[in-house]
Formats: sequence, structure tokens, C-alpha cells
Amino acid sequence: MFMGKPIVAIVGRPNVGKSTLFNKIAGKRIAIVEDRPGVTRDRNYTKVEWLNNEFNLIDTGGIEPDSTEIIPAQMRRQAELAIETADVIVFMVDGREGLISSDIEIADMLRRSKKPIVLAVNKVDTKESSPHLYDFYELGLGDPMEISSSLGLGIGDLLDEIIKHFPTEDSSEEDEDVIKVAIIGKPNVGKSSILNKILGEERVIVSNIAGTTRDAIDTPFTDGEDKYIFIDTAGVRRKSRITDNVERYSVIRSLAAIERADVCLLVIDAQEGITEQDKRIAGFSHEEGKGLIIVVNKWDLIEKETNTMNQYIKRIRNELAFCDYAPILFISALTGQRLPKVLEKIKFVSNQHSLRIPTGVLNDIIGEAMLLKQPPSDKGKRLRIFYATQASVKPPTFILFINDK
Repeated sequence: MFMGKPIVAIVGRPNVGKSTLFNKIAGKRIAIVEDRPGVTRDRNYTKVEWLNNEFNLIDTGGIEPDSTEIIPAQMRRQAELAIETADVIVFMVDGREGLISSDIEIADMLRRSKKPIVLAVNKVDTKESSPHLYDFYELGLGDPMEISSSLGLGIGDLLDEIIKHFPTEDSSEEDEDVIKVAIIGKPNVGKSSILNKILGEERVIVSNIAGTTRDAIDTPFTDGEDKYIFIDTAGVRRKSRITDNVERYSVIRSLAAIERADVCLLVIDAQEGITEQDKRIAGFSHEEGKGLIIVVNKWDLIEKETNTMNQYIKRIRNELAFCDYAPILFISALTGQRLPKVLEKIKFVSNQHSLRIPTGVLNDIIGEAMLLKQPPSDKGKRLRIFYATQASVKPPTFILFINDK
């Protein structure tokens, strides 16, 4: 069962208005909207919040069930992957054109997925119902909901219907004592090998072909009294390099794994060093407020001199300046070098990530800091911090009460 934010996929044949709906819900123009079939060849995804329910929304390329041309066939595969990934599916049809054979075929495909389906009849731009509305009952997917994605009509009702299908809080309750660890990084840097070495058994397929791990795999693990869930994610590759459709689906799963985790292990290939993609992946973890550990794997393959490690640390700190809080470990999954330190460091970072500081101690620290360095004055008015309190953990979040924002 997927335990992060629910995933909602918008599917349908080409040119029914999926991207327009996606942009309307997302509140910004992300997908390319053009009035000709097949413009959205990829799946776009964005975070959405509705009535305190957060979810990930995926826009898919149009499904053309019969087409054997390469692009439509790839788009169909993309949409199939989105359906596999989704917790709820919005099936969009065209209220002007009415029911056509492609809609019936897609409906059959969706029913086989056994996922909750919300049927949206788009392009109903007036107060009058679509003349074809009752035809859509033939699809056997429940009551059709009339919307206009271009005018924004009926979108609120549609979102209300979508969130009804989300799992309740009780069904996704997890053991609070379990530390959830996502192993993230580009393909082929040794993520699965590290996990297998920690577990002491071959649980995950290890191969030197980039992208062997296609999905996020959950593995429970106990070490003494400490309980962990390791999420071994498919490698996240740079967008321009993602040619295999399955990999695009992997990126969504990897991002979802980061959302679910308490601590992320960012695995870097020692020989390659920090790449743009490593920075991007670290950025996902940082923006989600996760504990982060930078693991430099394949350290046994590096020619070492007196200062090699220190120089490498300096380079990492320089390249990943925005997450200078993250500890760095140099390991070899192949030889087992320093691997026991990985669990120690995960435990330490998890404790820091869920640290709660008593209000009295927090205000003493801020008081001392203000004595050492006075806040600046603005137009002759001295800026002051009156009081501070910790609002939450994972990550520790603080609220400051001040005299001038």
C-alpha cells in the first residue's frame, strides 16, 4: 500500500482537456495546452492541496487504444504506468463530442485497474447539461460529473469527489518508532548493493545495468531495539536522459519515497563526484525538510593521497552548500568498508530530525545570541525577538514572535 501523499492521475483520449484541467487545479500553467491531439507526450506532476488534503496530481498523454504508431503507443504506455501508480483516477471525456469507441476501450482498461475512478465530462461551458450526458452512464463508472476545465466550472465538486477516495488516517497509521529511510541517487551508484550489505542478504536485484530497480521497494529491518523501513528507490535520472517510459514513472515513485521518508541517504559515485542531478535530488530532500546523509560509495576505487578525503568533503560542501547540515560518509558497498557507520549515522540524524527543544532552553539560547549580536535597527527602530517556541518536529520548526516582520 502506498503510504505517502495520494497520487491522482488524469487520463483520457487526446484533446479532451486533460492539461487544461491539470493547470487549473495546479493553479499555474505547467502543461503545454494546445488544441491539437498528442501535445502532452509526457506525464507532468505537481503537488496540490484541497480542504487540507495534499496529493500529487499527474497529467498524462492521451491514450489512443488502437494506434500502432510509436508516439501514441508510448503515450499509451505512459498512461498505463500513471494508472498503475495512481491511487485515484480522473477519467476525462468530451461533453461536446459525446461517447466514442475509444472512451469505451479506455473505460475497460481502467476498470481492470480496480482503482477508484471519477468520471469527468469536460467542455460543458454553459449552465445547460451536455446533450450527451446520459450516454456516459454506459461506461459503468458511476455518475458523470460535468465540468469546464477552461472556465473552471465544477472543479471544486470534482476535487471534493476525488478526496473522498483517499485512504482515511486510520488506514495509513504507521509505527511512530520506525525510522523510514529512502536510499536515493542516480541510477547505478550502488543503492541496492548498500541495502543488501546492511540487510546481510540479497533482497534487491543488483546489476551494473543502470536503472535495474524500477520501483520503490520497502524492506523492514530490525537492529537490536531499533526498527527501520528501507525504501530502495529507482535511480532518478536527468529529464533529458529519460528515454524509457518506465523510468519516468520511477522518478515519481522516487519523489514519493522522499516524501514518505524521515531520513534520506543520498548515494554518490566517488569516481563521478557531485553532478547536477545529485544537486537536484538533494534539493528534493532539502525542500521536503528531510534528514539527509551524503554517502560517497565506491571509495575503494579512488587513488588516495594524504588529503584526498578532506578535499572531497570541501568539494561536496561547496557544491551542496544549501545542505551543509548533512553528514558525509565514505563507504564501499563492495568491500563493506565503513558500512556499520551508516546505521549509526541514520539513528543520529533521525534523533536530530525529531528533536524537541524545551521552550525555556530555546528562549535562553535566543536571548544569549541577541546579547552577542544585536538585531539591526530599521529607520531608528530596534528590531526585537520577544519569544520563540517549537511548533513541530521532522524537521524541527520554530515560530518567532517579533516586533516587526
